Amino acid sequence: MNIDSGNVKIQIGNGMGGSYGLGVIGAAIYFLQHSAGFWPSALAILKALVWPAALVYGLLDFLKI
Repeated sequence: MNIDSGNVKIQIGNGMGGSYGLGVIGAAIYFLQHSAGFWPSALAILKALVWPAALVYGLLDFLKI
């Protein structure tokens, strides 16, 4: 959503979603390359959806933030 008020432009909704999406795509490619069959591939896609969140959690836990 874009709000234009004179010289000030406020953009809402295009934050880190792109980075998360790239992480999911990269993880999906990695996990799918190492799976064989339907159920392992389905599990690979589920892992790809959760992996970026687990990575950020581990990073924040490591940094003690």
